[in-house]
Amino acid sequence: MVSTRKIAQFVAAYFVITMCWAYPWHMVLFHDLYAAIGALQRTEPLMAYGMSAVVLQGAVIGYLFPYYLAGRPSTIRLGVQFNLLAGLLTYSVMAFANVAKFNIEPVSVFLLYQTTFQLVHFVLSGIAMGLIFKSRRIQ
Repeated sequence: MVSTRKIAQFVAAYFVITMCWAYPWHMVLFHDLYAAIGALQRTEPLMAYGMSAVVLQGAVIGYLFPYYLAGRPSTIRLGVQFNLLAGLLTYSVMAFANVAKFNIEPVSVFLLYQTTFQLVHFVLSGIAMGLIFKSRRIQ
């Protein structure tokens, strides 16, 4: 059975991790680079849409993880493994689809930065997932 409480905890953790990682990465550390290569299309991001996307991603990933476990106990390794797998979907949109839709040049620089961002993001959220879904057995 999928625990609604654990999904909610993961959504909260995923949201916090994403905001604490994504905002500084895209809007502070590498803002000027992203702007110079054409990866930023707005002067002011529509944060409500971005935050909604993060909540939706967290809910879907959190809901699917117990099915991935298939009776195995949750571990940090399995959390990271599943998040990297699920992250490929997000990565395909944030990297390849954006390059296909927008005039981003050089593509290689954008893909390098997005790949690095996504790897760190999904490892961090995978660690959280493994810990949150870990069974708490009372001896």
